[in-house]
Amino acid sequence: MQRRQAGFTLIELVMVIVIIGVLAAVALPKFYNLNTEANAAATQGVAGALSSAAATNYAARKANSANGTAVDNCNDAAALLQGGVLPAGYSIAAAAVTAENNATCVLTGPGSASAPFTIIGIN
Repeated sequence: MQRRQAGFTLIELVMVIVIIGVLAAVALPKFYNLNTEANAAATQGVAGALSSAAATNYAARKANSANGTAVDNCNDAAALLQGGVLPAGYSIAAAAVTAENNATCVLTGPGSASAPFTIIGIN
């Protein structure tokens, strides 16, 4: 009678472990430092929201001075967001904005990520 082999040989198991080790060594560096990129992307997203809110505020205030909010400083952009405050962990560098002119302001977010945004001054 012949015996059937049941299971894997030691060499087959070692080869599978080696292949898994090589794949892990190649894949781990790609996922290792995603936190920095995520913080930068989140900061850019909030900066985009600030630019959009500033443009909407400018149009509303220009159409009717009773609408919108007066903007003469970069910090005024926070009040333009829905809810009227920046998300936790974000800050805007103070800088003067003259009426009817664009100004580039800097938003700093988590992990010291920063992104510029444009705001339009209006009285």
